[in-house]
Amino acid sequence: MPYRPSNCADVTGLAAAPPSRLALYLDLIRWDRPAGWLLLLWPSLSALWIAADGFPGWHLLAVFVLGTILMRCAGCCVNDVADRAFDRHVKRTAMRPVTRGDVSVREALTLGALLSLGAFALVLSTNPAAIQLSVVALAVSIGYPFAKRVVAMPQAVLGVAFSFGVPMAFAAALGGSEWGLSAIPAAVPSFAWWLLLGNLFWVLAYDTEYAMVDRDDDIKIGIKTSALTLGRLDVAAVMGFYAAYLVSWALLGRSMGLGNVYLLGIAAAALQAMWHYTLICTCTREGCFRTIRLNHWVGFAVFAGVALDLGLR
Repeated sequence: MPYRPSNCADVTGLAAAPPSRLALYLDLIRWDRPAGWLLLLWPSLSALWIAADGFPGWHLLAVFVLGTILMRCAGCCVNDVADRAFDRHVKRTAMRPVTRGDVSVREALTLGALLSLGAFALVLSTNPAAIQLSVVALAVSIGYPFAKRVVAMPQAVLGVAFSFGVPMAFAAALGGSEWGLSAIPAAVPSFAWWLLLGNLFWVLAYDTEYAMVDRDDDIKIGIKTSALTLGRLDVAAVMGFYAAYLVSWALLGRSMGLGNVYLLGIAAAALQAMWHYTLICTCTREGCFRTIRLNHWVGFAVFAGVALDLGLR
């Protein structure tokens, strides 16, 4: 929801009214930018369809769609609190509500906690294996904002966080009523973890593109990103990450019995990845930023291939 900062004046010369608390909170959770939660959603739904061998039912669909949205919004709250000292030095993030002081740290963390509790309430309606995995997913999500201080490629940590919906989908679809760590391997087959690893490469691709947008600012403030670590190899690495993702998911999908319709979805995703190359090859801020807004269509193409292939059987 767009608005002026409270210290701006409108065209009549009068002071503009400060944004409402609701407007600030919606800005904090990036409500007007759904690309973020769509990047989380498509691999989770792909895994859910595979685990259920088709449509998983309205209950699980609602749990994963609503849970994904809530957790992405909660992640924005935690991220903005953790990065508030850095964000004021980055053009793209300098006007975030926490950074400019319009939303307090306490408010942001409270909102994030409430959103996380809402997502956890949804998971509680599934089974013990999925519930236990959700705790691990939350821990990884909280740890990501701090990884960029110590890890050369923090995008890999984000990749784990953004891919954890895959094993959770298998757990929700296939898990029983037993508690304990043994419930997880019983519900989550090994190829689900391989799907997680493959999806991690997709996250590395698009979040490296994102990091390329802020490269100049990140050099000045001294945080670590994959774009800086890779240096001049950044574009080649991004395309390699796309290839690793698509090839691994193509092979894993075929090993699980998915057919030619699924491969058409993979091909559609590959065509988009090649188009993204034309946007990032010159390393312009505008081209790199455009790819992050469009990247969820790559995941949608793969999901569409999964859903159609299983639905046409």
